[in-house]
Amino acid sequence: MAEMLDGEMRLENEAMKIPQLKKLLITPKNVMGVKIPRLEGGTRDQALTEYLLEIPVSISEAMKAFQEVHKIVLDVAEKETTLRKLLHEIEKTKRKANAIENVFIPRLEAAVKFIIFRLEEIERDTFAMLKTVKRKMGEREKQSKKEEELVAK
Repeated sequence: MAEMLDGEMRLENEAMKIPQLKKLLITPKNVMGVKIPRLEGGTRDQALTEYLLEIPVSISEAMKAFQEVHKIVLDVAEKETTLRKLLHEIEKTKRKANAIENVFIPRLEAAVKFIIFRLEEIERDTFAMLKTVKRKMGEREKQSKKEEELVAK
């Protein structure tokens, strides 16, 4: 609109007079263990009031519209990056949870079953060994009683 009303040359000329935006500063922010970028800056150091008096209304409206769009674009870029990183972390967590559920837990359950089986087997063997030892002790006791009776006669 401003270009149509004032011409391309005038628009470029006025744009050259306006101070540039501050550099964009990207700082990391930690959300649920995920580092996401936080955009700061991208605005002007000083207000444009002194420039607005010298330029036509159409150019000042275009500048205001650009500033609003610029803020929206920065906000959308920050949110999009945040969502992408969070989605990536959620996918990683899903894969880990599935691996635990479908691989690790069944292996542990199989190991528990094997350990229980071995302990029961060892218990049965120990019980049988105790029975054998008890029987042999009883036989020795009987043998020693017979020997005592024979010696006593």
